Amino acid sequence: MRFGRTKQRGDPVQERIDCLVGSGTTVTGDLTFAGGLRIDGHVEGDVIVSPAIPGTLVIGDGGSVAGDVRVSHLIVFGRVLGTVYASGLVDLRISAQVDGDVHYGAIEIEKGAVVEGHLVKHKTAGAIQ
Repeated sequence: MRFGRTKQRGDPVQERIDCLVGSGTTVTGDLTFAGGLRIDGHVEGDVIVSPAIPGTLVIGDGGSVAGDVRVSHLIVFGRVLGTVYASGLVDLRISAQVDGDVHYGAIEIEKGAVVEGHLVKHKTAGAIQ
């Protein structure tokens, strides 16, 4: 299943879903995953990608995370109440709401997305400061 974005050559974003937190489901506690995770329900805790394998988190329209998010790539249609740490791409769609700081490698923000916090670009090694 594709996440609604156009595949570009060399695009590192995971394109398949390995796990789904379905609509109407609430997970309480930290959640660690590898590969692709889609949240259409609610997670009350941190969501963390396995350090060994890059992964993509998709938060669907009705989905939410109340906790920090530490992933390789993030696509948000729903809501995050916490700090986002993404080493790669953060893609905030029109209905996205983030209440917290967003640390990112690259970012795409559609008109209508809301961020109530700071946007912090990762500094690359050897970059002029």
